[in-house]
Amino acid sequence: MDAPPVRRWLVEAAGRIDAALGPARVARVVLPPLVDDPGKEGEFCAVQLDDGSVGIAFVLLGRTLENLRRARPEAGRRAVELARGYSSDDLAARTLGLATINALVRRLCERAGFLPEDSIDSFGSLALRRGDRLGMVGQFTTLIGKARALGVPVIVLELRSELVREEPGLLVTLDAGRLAGCNKIVSTSTLLLNDTFEQVSEFWRGADAVAIVGPSAGCPPDPLFAAGVSAIGTAWVTEPESFLARLGAGKKWEGTSRKVTLTPRSYPGLPALLLPRAKLAEPPVRHDAAQGDAVRPVQRD
Repeated sequence: MDAPPVRRWLVEAAGRIDAALGPARVARVVLPPLVDDPGKEGEFCAVQLDDGSVGIAFVLLGRTLENLRRARPEAGRRAVELARGYSSDDLAARTLGLATINALVRRLCERAGFLPEDSIDSFGSLALRRGDRLGMVGQFTTLIGKARALGVPVIVLELRSELVREEPGLLVTLDAGRLAGCNKIVSTSTLLLNDTFEQVSEFWRGADAVAIVGPSAGCPPDPLFAAGVSAIGTAWVTEPESFLARLGAGKKWEGTSRKVTLTPRSYPGLPALLLPRAKLAEPPVRHDAAQGDAVRPVQRD
């Protein structure tokens, strides 16, 4: 079965990055401990390239972590080969593929001198106010509390039927179509792994703000912005050695990474970053995921 368009685009982007910068190899793959109740610190794996760049991906979909621990991924492979796994039906290969793509993007940004902005908050600067209707893909408990305190109704899209419920100001549903009535939407970056991106993005086209947040969202955001996303919040590793040691031990990442935000206005676009000397002062251009054409970023107030 063919991979969905966004996955195909990101794999192709990884190849373009590798061709522009020269072949990178995987230095190591770091997995969190396999425990019953891992907490946030045990939810992600990391791939480090031979130049030190690190990419992260969510590792708890299905039996991904168990399968990766059994496979024991080896260092030394070409990064672009591991990145191609993102187009696979196998979740373990897909997860390592996304982490590798994210590491290649970090390598590219370092070469280009591009530094994302620090995050103002953890939810893509949604700036909730009375009168909004908030949609969520995945549950963000803290944000649900803030929204309900403001009188903002919340609709949460879930994949597990046992989580479905309805109470005043909150609806948890399996129906992605219910997001169409929301003017602000926040999603976990897990939708880049579980093949729900294309389905869900059809229902946020008219929203005022759409944020995707999570460490897995370190990929080139061009196709996400083209699909209507207005902000991406992700993790930027600042102390690779300490970060990988903490991740491997299931400890908090404190002091080893920072939260950053990318928007269509602040991101120059993959074509600009790929230039021998990225001209980041020029107006940002991004790539349309479906057509492959260069398009100007969506301007959002």
